[in-house]
Amino acid sequence: MDFTYSIWILLLPLISFLVIGLPEFVNKKYSWSHKTAGLIGTCSLGLVTVLSYYTAFQYFTADRLADGTFATFVPYNFTWLPLGHLHFDLGVLLDPISVMMLIVISTVSLMVHIYSFGYMHGEKGFQRYYAFLSLFTMSMLGLVLATNIFQMYMFWELVGVSSYLLIGFYYTLHAAVHASKKAFIVTRFADMFFLIGILIFGYYTGSYNFSFAGHVEYLNGAAAFTTADSARALAAGGMILPTALVLMFIGGAGKSAMFPLHIWLPDAMEGPTPVSALIHAATMVVAGVFQIARLFPVWIEYAPQALEVVVIVGAFTAFYAAAVACAQSDIKRVLAFSTISQIAFMMVALGVCLPGHHGAALDNHAQLGYMASMFHLFTHAMFKACLFLGAGCIIHAVHSNEMSAMGGLRKYMPITHITFLISCLAIAGIPFFSGFSSKDEIITACFEYSPLCGWWMTGVAAMTAFYMFRLYYGIFWGTENKELHAHHTPHEAPVTMTFPLVFLSIVTVGVGVVTTLGGFCDWSWASFGSIVSAAGTAYTVHFDPQVAATSTVIAILSIALATYIYKGEKQPIADKLYATFPRLHRWAYKRFYMDEVYQFVTHKILFRYVSRPVQWIDEKIINGLIDFTAWGANEAGETIRPWQSGDVRQYAVWFITGTVALTLLLLCL
Repeated sequence: MDFTYSIWILLLPLISFLVIGLPEFVNKKYSWSHKTAGLIGTCSLGLVTVLSYYTAFQYFTADRLADGTFATFVPYNFTWLPLGHLHFDLGVLLDPISVMMLIVISTVSLMVHIYSFGYMHGEKGFQRYYAFLSLFTMSMLGLVLATNIFQMYMFWELVGVSSYLLIGFYYTLHAAVHASKKAFIVTRFADMFFLIGILIFGYYTGSYNFSFAGHVEYLNGAAAFTTADSARALAAGGMILPTALVLMFIGGAGKSAMFPLHIWLPDAMEGPTPVSALIHAATMVVAGVFQIARLFPVWIEYAPQALEVVVIVGAFTAFYAAAVACAQSDIKRVLAFSTISQIAFMMVALGVCLPGHHGAALDNHAQLGYMASMFHLFTHAMFKACLFLGAGCIIHAVHSNEMSAMGGLRKYMPITHITFLISCLAIAGIPFFSGFSSKDEIITACFEYSPLCGWWMTGVAAMTAFYMFRLYYGIFWGTENKELHAHHTPHEAPVTMTFPLVFLSIVTVGVGVVTTLGGFCDWSWASFGSIVSAAGTAYTVHFDPQVAATSTVIAILSIALATYIYKGEKQPIADKLYATFPRLHRWAYKRFYMDEVYQFVTHKILFRYVSRPVQWIDEKIINGLIDFTAWGANEAGETIRPWQSGDVRQYAVWFITGTVALTLLLLCL
């Protein structure tokens, strides 16, 4: 099977970045026009999307191997940096999760490129924006196609750089600059642990390659992987490899905004709204989930109990973010905390994949959690991109992020209203919408792991339905801000902005209908597990009727509660709750003061009691020692300087004196 063309999936966005960006950065006189720059970036991503879909079709329709798994293809792999018995490779790897991620990234990125034509029209720096979009997309594609952990880390850092550039796109605004620096610093801090984990992993296994359960087929003369030293790995597995994997998880937790490293993501909303859609739906924040999924065979084999760390962090983060989302008034920040909570769902699903109860490495329990996590990653990307792009249309219409400037917009923006409602139903977990199938399987896997975990995540799912419909009613129903709307009548967005909404909502409904019917009717072809599973073999999803019924009823009750409180033009119940629990509301609105905690720890403790003493040691001792050495050398030079006076008579005196002294010394001996 020929996949040699797959290298163009990486090269096209890189070429697009260079073609659009170089004239802009070298000499603005030669910059492309807005329309041309946008067309170059969009057409490039269109080709990437076509290649990605063709790759997925060719890959998933191919015959499976004898053991029932899909083959792993490596069209390109070459040694980039030899280092003793280790070497760093670069290449392209195609397996079920990387091919699935190609679909997710290319689809959402293409929709963002098309949407940005309308949203960013007339913005200063339009060419720079499209150049950075191409760089961002290329970075994430390189991350998911990586053939080894070190290549993943390289593109992981490129994703961080790209997000820094896009979040700080409005660099004349202090808030945007602050947000971009905050995102960069927090994620770099987490990435330090990721790097340490990679180095430990490489040292003890003798390889930076992933552990593959299936057959690897090398194409186009690609170099074979250096296999890990399984004996050394097994010997180190008691403590070293679990430590390395947990350290790498910290890096993933930073990128995916898990508590307490979540503080950068809400502020990242200062960037353009299409960038928020790209970061939250298909690229940056799912990188941590993908990292654990990619290394899942190593987790299961060497550190299954360490997955409990993933469960605890994910479960707490899901609840925390949902609680904060219930009190936010900025619609983009509601969606931001919603993303944190939903990414935590994916983390928990991976974490509950402990080895089988009968000694099997991957029984149906482990299969279910892994599959559900990847499936929710796919479905969440589509409806969350639709929600963010819908929020962009709303902000474009009312020129504000606050719900107080909205209300009653359903009659002004019918397309945005319907597509936003579809996405809200999907994330709430209503049957026949894509979020139902994926979230229901996560909750089922959680109940298999622990009843406490199952009910905890069910409660978080109920909170999700509540705050999303609080958001929906606050925007499209509720009290209309007639004074503001009289000065600027809201209007539907242009077709370049509404087309992506319609497309993504169709995907959300289509996937939801097929997978819901497939889960109840046992259609193996309609199961996401038929293409992505932990063991690589086909895994047919069977809904647990009790869990499905319970989660559906709870979601409907949560929506009904939000409808009762927030649908009307006045919200007396909400006002009464606020008056009764003002402190609780304030704490949730202020994100439980986590930013203030970080501010106190960094400025009052680290800067005062660590940084300042280190600075004093650096200035007074280290610099002082160096300055003393320089002063001593200078003084010694000044002392012996008269010896080199240039007076021959003085030299003769010193020569005779020295000769006499040496003669006397020798006679005495």
